Amino acid sequence: MGFSISAATYILIFTLLSSTVSWAASSSVHENFLQCLSLNSNSSTPITKVIYTPQNSSYSSVLDFSIQNLRFTTSSTPEPQVIVTPLDVSHIQAAVFCSKKYGLQIRARSGGHDYEGLSYVSEVPFIIVDLVELRSINVDVGDGSAWVEAGATLGEVYYNIANKTATYGFPAGTCPTVGVGGHLSGGGYGTLLRKYGLAADNIIDAYIVDSDGRLLNRESMGEDLFWAIRGGGGASFGIITSWKIKLVPVPSTVTVFSVTRTLEQDGEKILLKWQQVADKLHEDIFIRVILQAVNGSQGDRTVSSTYESLFLGNTSRLLSLMNESFPELGLAADDCSEISWIESVLYFAGFSGQPLDVLLNRSQPSKNYFKNKSDFLKEPIPETTLQGIWSLFYQVENATGMMIISPYGGRMNEIPETETPFPHRKGSLYSIQYIVFWLEDGEEVSKRHIEWARKLYKYMAPYVSKFPRAAYLNYRDLDLGRNKNGNTSYAQASIWGIKYYKMNFNRLVQVKTKVDPSNFFWNEQSIPISSWWKN
Repeated sequence: MGFSISAATYILIFTLLSSTVSWAASSSVHENFLQCLSLNSNSSTPITKVIYTPQNSSYSSVLDFSIQNLRFTTSSTPEPQVIVTPLDVSHIQAAVFCSKKYGLQIRARSGGHDYEGLSYVSEVPFIIVDLVELRSINVDVGDGSAWVEAGATLGEVYYNIANKTATYGFPAGTCPTVGVGGHLSGGGYGTLLRKYGLAADNIIDAYIVDSDGRLLNRESMGEDLFWAIRGGGGASFGIITSWKIKLVPVPSTVTVFSVTRTLEQDGEKILLKWQQVADKLHEDIFIRVILQAVNGSQGDRTVSSTYESLFLGNTSRLLSLMNESFPELGLAADDCSEISWIESVLYFAGFSGQPLDVLLNRSQPSKNYFKNKSDFLKEPIPETTLQGIWSLFYQVENATGMMIISPYGGRMNEIPETETPFPHRKGSLYSIQYIVFWLEDGEEVSKRHIEWARKLYKYMAPYVSKFPRAAYLNYRDLDLGRNKNGNTSYAQASIWGIKYYKMNFNRLVQVKTKVDPSNFFWNEQSIPISSWWKN
């Protein structure tokens, strides 16, 4: 009796066998990778103590701890094969060497605030090097500097500075849970922007592990790479392990205020005036404005403009300057608070009156789903355009939509566009951050709110910077474009790259091609390599 096999059965058997072989191969690579880590770490602490795989009971808690955007906590979000939480540099070097050997991608995570989750999500097999345990901070008051490990948060940096001195601060962001590894490498700005520039403008030295596993400082990496990682995003070039930052003088007394005006309180008129003056005020004054729809006094919808300010001086001097340049706001002494610089850090973080050690908390008080986009203004937004923005704000339902507009000018006008990869200097009056955040889960819900952000962004196109329409790297936005998996096309990458870096993009490509010619440090918006530069 003969035996025959149907085509369908043959295909099923072939598929099962292929899957088994694929699983076995994948399992073998996984085991070999873990063994490689153990063999190539020279630390006194075995690397096995800081490795988490899906089989570990604490894997999920380690993975989720630094995920700040709930959009990337769904069941469909790709997860790493391994998480390494290094205790010293040799653990990082082993992770780089072994990932390269076994074809795994690396995502380095400092605070987890990448807006598109690129520090902990990948579409190809990957591991996370989570720097959460590398956060030592050594402040040298005499030298006016500090060495900060890349896993530290801004809150930890500010706390440690304040514990050593009341005469120094540092010009970085207002959110204390942001990690310094990514924040500084993307630029980093906050309330001291107009006085001292970006965080990246105040970096003296750094250590980075490159694609060959070498630990390099400023001298050994060379000035080109040192330039690239101060605003060009460190993840394209290696894993930054620490920064040496320059501290900046702050007075013993600063003044803060937060004043809100609605449309019924001449909010539109005040905003038009603010746009005329905010980038031209004395560099000691920083006044940003937050726009959002709120419920009016009669229960109807209106738009509020909240003016948040830091002034490096006392109330009397601030009122004198405001009455001279921006009397429309109607600022009064009762609106102002005289505090120390470190208390202003608490103020802008929403922790006024709380103990200083609240800055050591690495967890957000609450987490949301959110989508952000960015723009730069070369001229004020016209009055008729503002009215269109209000109409869009009124369309937001079951979410919060807002625009945060921050003034440039001052020190930012004095630093050349090519000084660091961050090019948005003289001529950029304001930066805009568009934000929508929500609490309800579900793919359709997210899609609806993200579409609103895109609609607002599209509406603003005629009124913002052009050729290119500029964007800020630390407000990462994959809508601008992305690299294809396993391939980084210069032509494709230049679409978003020129938005982030303008003409500095070409120099970044040159540096990338030189220091990482195999394109090992790849992500959806990493700097590409170019055969032209190779030649």
